[in-house]
Amino acid sequence: MGPAWRARRITPPQLLAGVFLISLSLGTALFMLPQSSADGVGLPFIDALFMATSALCVTGLVVVDPGSDLSRFGQVVLAGLIQIGGIGFMVIASFMAILLGKRITIRERIILKEALNHHSVDGIVPLVVTIIVSSLAVQFVGGVLLSLFFAGDMAGDEALFRGFFHAISAYNNAGFDLFGNSLIGYQTHLGVQLTVLMLLITGGLGFFVLLNLIQERGVWRKLSLHSKLVLTTTLALIVVGSVLMYVGEYGGPAYAELTPFEQVMASVFNSSATRSAGMNTVPLPLLGQATQALFVVLMFIGSSPSSTGGGIKTITVATSYLMLVALFRGEREIQVYRRTIAKDLVVRAFVVIVLAATVVFVATFLLALFDRHDVFVLLFEVVSAFGTVGFSLGITAQLSTASKAILILVMSIGRLGPLTVFYALSQRNRPRSLHYPEENLMIG
Repeated sequence: MGPAWRARRITPPQLLAGVFLISLSLGTALFMLPQSSADGVGLPFIDALFMATSALCVTGLVVVDPGSDLSRFGQVVLAGLIQIGGIGFMVIASFMAILLGKRITIRERIILKEALNHHSVDGIVPLVVTIIVSSLAVQFVGGVLLSLFFAGDMAGDEALFRGFFHAISAYNNAGFDLFGNSLIGYQTHLGVQLTVLMLLITGGLGFFVLLNLIQERGVWRKLSLHSKLVLTTTLALIVVGSVLMYVGEYGGPAYAELTPFEQVMASVFNSSATRSAGMNTVPLPLLGQATQALFVVLMFIGSSPSSTGGGIKTITVATSYLMLVALFRGEREIQVYRRTIAKDLVVRAFVVIVLAATVVFVATFLLALFDRHDVFVLLFEVVSAFGTVGFSLGITAQLSTASKAILILVMSIGRLGPLTVFYALSQRNRPRSLHYPEENLMIG
């Protein structure tokens, strides 16, 4: 056992996948306990596995109603899994080790670097502390504000619990709620919407962008290229998404009872939440087909690298867009903000897009085989699972066991990242000893 273990050392992506599976097994077991369900029976295995996966992947797709079908213990388990899934098990475990005075080894630093998608192991330990402290601080402020807003509608202890539960869910871009209809009941409450919007955008920007903003005090010229691209792409997606949603829903049933200002706010909130948070203030089935198609695109894009969200990420989209612009202009290099983007990063971006599109296509095809629903509705469900969003057009609980299993796999790939899963399953680099001559092909 020992020699075999040393002969095949586990790579960081494989270890991360293994830790994810262990956490998933524990979460599934906890949901199956009688104490976790409101009826005192416990969830069936496939439903417990689905809920644990959705929580760890911070997706928000549900097969049972967390507010009515889970006990308070089950809701606490759900919140804990969301926190682990959003911030990361390795980050939380390392922080606990630091508190206990344990030294973080070089191998553990390499694993943390992989988990955080960081470029170096230098300063990784202080970074872990900063991530945990800042994340808890933001969630605490959000929890207090939401508790105060909810206090007018329910008892104080219930408002406190729901306030912090939804703060955890929003910051980690999870999309779980205890109301049964997301935040539709607060579609005219500006305070709740702005607080949740602050939480989901903060969590979706990524730890490194937030740290860079703090270190450089928000001075634009001092920010890294990564931060500049994340911020500009995020702002562009919010603006474009809000405008397109407003145009698509103007005069439609989803906005029928809202004032003009509330319609604008609904457009900003829901288009922003679509990119991973999964909280909505308007009924999704009432949205027009154009808006639903827009949501599919936004869910596929997702949030930013090293954030609590999913999708192919804003940097992937920005890099691909800049490459197309460079090709259109006949330029050999991709330049932005007086910097040149390395060509291998462009290749990685397109690999991510191809892998993600393949996962979505295959999963949608398989769901169409097992369940007789409209193909677009199934596509919406699959992209929501891959982007760890949690939006649904109302079919999740009706899906067959086979389709639920497929969505579990899609959520896992979406949270770990297509490249991480690909590297975890692939063999180590083996340089070819034989090289053949190049030959041209006809493309396009």
